[in-house]
This record gives sequence, C-alpha cells and structure tokens, in this order.
Amino acid sequence: MSDFVTVYAEATPNPDSMKFVVSKMILPNDSVDYRTKEKAEGNSPLAVAIFNEYPFANGVFIMNNFISITKLPDVQWVEHISPIREFIKTYLESEKEIISANKNLTPEEEGEIEAKIRKLLDEHVKPAVEMDGGAISFKSFKEGVVTVVMKGSCSGCPSSTFTLKAGIENLLKRMVPQVKTVEAEAE
Repeated sequence: MSDFVTVYAEATPNPDSMKFVVSKMILPNDSVDYRTKEKAEGNSPLAVAIFNEYPFANGVFIMNNFISITKLPDVQWVEHISPIREFIKTYLESEKEIISANKNLTPEEEGEIEAKIRKLLDEHVKPAVEMDGGAISFKSFKEGVVTVVMKGSCSGCPSSTFTLKAGIENLLKRMVPQVKTVEAEAE
C-alpha cells in the first residue's frame, strides 16, 4: 500500500515557474534540472511524464520535497495548477520511479577553498533559493571566479542576477577573500 501524498502549489519569484511542494521527500540531498524532455529521458521518468502530460512545460526541477515546473511564457498557470497537483500526487502515490537507478549523484573531489565555498552555499544560500522553488549548486572555483549553476525557478528568473551579485557574491567575497566574482551558468 502506498503512502497518502499531498501536493500544494506555491508561486516563485519567476512568473514562469511554479513550485509544487509534496508531503514527503522525493529526492533528498540532491537535485535534478531538465530543460527538455530529451535531457530527462533515461534519467528521470517523473520529469519525462510531466513533459509528456504538459507540452507547455519548459523545465522540470526536482529536489528534496518539491518539483518546480517552468512553463512557456504564453501559457497561464491558473488553469493548470490543479491538474498538475493531481498528476504529481497520483504519480507519487503509485510509487513509480522518480530518478533512474543509473543516475550518478556523487560530487567531485575538491580542495579547501572549494569546500568552504560549497559549505557557505549549502548553509546560507541554498535554503533561501529552495524556498523560491529553485536551487544553486557549486560548479567550480578558478582564478578568483566562482561558477555556480542556477536551477529550477531560478534559471531565467528576472531577479536571479540581482540575487547572484548582491547576495551570493557579497557573502562569498566577505567570507572567502580569494573570491573575486561569482558567475552563473546554465546546466
């Protein structure tokens, strides 16, 4: 017998993204972000199912206990929120596969500065970004430049540049003197 699942929708700062919060953990301690159905194929049956069911989906981000879906700009959320909530609820209650077993989720080896940057992102930045239906992940640190990947509702959000420069870059420069700038990269 499957667990009873509840799903509610929450607006994000990105008007094209909606965060669907689930009453159970679906992908603890990691995230996946797919901007196309083709990238999701072979990696996430849940994301593929969302792309198939909702052709206006322009991105599917899965993390912890939520799924952020980004829509095409000409589609309005109002008529799609309830059907998507029900779709996610039914999918999860049926205990279908969310992420393929072959998906590799292990982080690469890193040095002392990179570990400090990752820790600051994990403790101070990720919780706020996740509340808005997105995620940020550390990609690299080279010659004073920190490269991060913005995912979910943060990808393409009008306020993400301000968040990146005014918030994240200031924090990292203050706490890690070797950091000179922070840049975002699409996944």
